[in-house]
Amino acid sequence: MSASLELIRQQEAQLLVSTYDRVPVLFERGEGVHLFDCDGRRYVDFLSGIGVNALGHGHPAISAAITAQAGRLIHVSNLFYHEHQARLAAKLAALSGLDRAFFCNSGTEAWECALKLARAYARSAKKNGAKPKAKLLVMDNSFHGRTLGSLATTGNKKYRAPFAPMLPGVTFVRFNDVADLEAKFDDSVCAIGLETVQGEGGVLPASREFLTRARVLTRESGALLLLDEIQCGLGRTGAMFAYQHYGVTPDVVTVAKPLAAGLPLGAVLATHDVAAAFKPGMHGTTFGGGPLACAAAIAFLGELAKPEMLEHIRETGAYFKEQLLALKARHAEIVDVRGMGLMLAAELRSAEQAKSTVAAALTRGGDGYVINRTHDTVLRFLPPYIIAREHVDGLIAVLDDLLSGGNANA
Repeated sequence: MSASLELIRQQEAQLLVSTYDRVPVLFERGEGVHLFDCDGRRYVDFLSGIGVNALGHGHPAISAAITAQAGRLIHVSNLFYHEHQARLAAKLAALSGLDRAFFCNSGTEAWECALKLARAYARSAKKNGAKPKAKLLVMDNSFHGRTLGSLATTGNKKYRAPFAPMLPGVTFVRFNDVADLEAKFDDSVCAIGLETVQGEGGVLPASREFLTRARVLTRESGALLLLDEIQCGLGRTGAMFAYQHYGVTPDVVTVAKPLAAGLPLGAVLATHDVAAAFKPGMHGTTFGGGPLACAAAIAFLGELAKPEMLEHIRETGAYFKEQLLALKARHAEIVDVRGMGLMLAAELRSAEQAKSTVAAALTRGGDGYVINRTHDTVLRFLPPYIIAREHVDGLIAVLDDLLSGGNANA
């Protein structure tokens, strides 16, 4: 371990709140799909900051946008106008099929806003003095963030338990179980909320039948369909939004991770009708939608909108999935391969096996490979959209060797 890394570890141990179990690597710079640590060692990034650095590291369009805007205006507050929010909202509306945007700082803030919007819409839509709908149907195995509202709708109990009691009025549904959804849906439901592809839960796409039924139930009752595409949206699955694979349009969708290409920015996109439930003063943010982050997001969407980008994601994602399935055929340790586009996963038989594989891939001789595990047993792959087949081949060779009992440091 380098002296600089050890010094930083000691300082953090004394000064930071202990919320992260960090991997002992000190990254200093990135270039394209590669990261470089303090010792100059190179790694191929198959995690992209948990889906954030979707264009890789040091992308010239993003660097140019940030540099130009930082020299002009970084922050002005939402008490005033700046030139970029409306431009960014127009781009997102055109891509999503929705109408209006609210900008915040993160995915969990976006989901928190979506929950508030659902409750506000139900109150504004009540008739003849009836009690407004308030029940939220959300999914088992889901993850929506770390704020209390987002935690209350997160299906994994290990995240909720330390902070109970949670927000009332939340009912969990078995993900992709249409019968359970129908049994728990009633006239008191103001919204159904789900990830189009569950991320932290192990990269599990919604079934077409389940998502379609959720859309029908909400439309017929006047409830809202809220889709969390914080991890799976904005190109990750090979479509601009994952719900576009299903031919379904939600009332509200949340996005964040890749939106500003590494700067903090989240967004809530909604129809005109739903957005009208918020009046001035009902919701807000100090930092959300600032000129610097919005300028970066406009540059990111400009790159994403190039015709070859989504095609590359689809083609490379299909190739990557084929190679993972071939790997599964050779190794009984892999019990499932799943995902869409460049949001893929290989589920292993044990948590210990998944943990050791992640660690060993990072420390291989030659290039290291940055992956992570989620849901204990699942190897998750969220590479930059610019990843190439040669990088996929390199990772597959490493995983093949490791699953065959190869030396992690060979």
